[in-house]
Amino acid sequence: MRVKSLACLAVVFCAVTSITSCKDNDNFILKGLVDNPGKIKTAYLLAPDTALSYSMTTVDSAALSDGRFSFKRQAFFPTFYKVLLGSHTYDIIAKNGDEISFKLNGKDTTYTYEISGSDDSENMYKLNKMSNYFAAITTKLTNEYGAKAKQAKNKADSDALYKLYYPKFIQNMDDYGAKTLAFIDSNKNSLAAFYASKTLDKYKYEQKLVAYADVVKDKFAGNKDVQNFVKEMEAVKPLSVGHAAPEFTLLDFDGKPVKLSDYKGKYLMVDFWASWCMPCRQENPNVVKQYARFKDKGLNILGVSLDNNKKDWAKAVAADKITWRQAGDLKRFDGATEKLYKIEAIPSNFIIDPNGIIVAKNITGTDLEVFLNKTFNKPQ
Repeated sequence: MRVKSLACLAVVFCAVTSITSCKDNDNFILKGLVDNPGKIKTAYLLAPDTALSYSMTTVDSAALSDGRFSFKRQAFFPTFYKVLLGSHTYDIIAKNGDEISFKLNGKDTTYTYEISGSDDSENMYKLNKMSNYFAAITTKLTNEYGAKAKQAKNKADSDALYKLYYPKFIQNMDDYGAKTLAFIDSNKNSLAAFYASKTLDKYKYEQKLVAYADVVKDKFAGNKDVQNFVKEMEAVKPLSVGHAAPEFTLLDFDGKPVKLSDYKGKYLMVDFWASWCMPCRQENPNVVKQYARFKDKGLNILGVSLDNNKKDWAKAVAADKITWRQAGDLKRFDGATEKLYKIEAIPSNFIIDPNGIIVAKNITGTDLEVFLNKTFNKPQ
């Protein structure tokens, strides 16, 4: 009778005290329910592959019983997982002590699901919902553009179509970037914010990402992805906004040496580009326009070409009506200056102030125009 009484007391204790006191703090538990599972017979749990960064591997599986499945696993720190059901995956973040509930309707072609029991997982749901919204806009624009491009009768029609749709694509990307940055700012203590940061263009948002790396460098210590991200940002930090631009020497198009320090005391945009780079060629008319507007106010540009064929380089300079000085060593991404400035994609640019400090980086289109207006049209 005494043993039975103790057991009853334990049950009562769990009922009247905090639920967490009776949780399994050595594991996390994920309980799932798939209504109308159809052909879905098995649930799979995927985790980061310890050997291959950013790769996922199956670590557990569970047969569905009346649409239900469950997983129990250790996660000593918040860890990113995916649940594979049929052909679709669902993101969760779990740690020991979490009791996560997941529900899905197998007939829902939008793959909408419900999740609770983990703040990080709920944040991932919000992030994915937001991402899907902007992805749908991209898909719609892509389909519209593709259909109309097939009907274009000549190059003029194609160019007009591109000019119409390109700004729409860019605007959608900018809107997504702004929403993602707001999400990160509101969820700095959530691992979901880190995975949100990974969806951003690391060149366009480098300054924000470098700052975010400082925020998370002492958090999520056991997460390999986070630590790799912190190391990557620490490597590019010396070349980020607010730091001194490193000196370099190149030969210009006429074979004469040109150094960064030749422009000391002046505003300079170092513009990395190439004749074979279509985004560079599409941006060149904007740079030509801005140079014409601001060269008399103090803007200098030094083009650094990643061409390896001097004739192609010269032809592009003439065709795009580029009038500023050009330099390069005809080694594409393997040039010493490209490696010094960690150029991995083009177009890429650095705007350097008269004191040799990087004040802007990788800005194009209207962003470039806005920056130059603020810089050279300051109230006296």
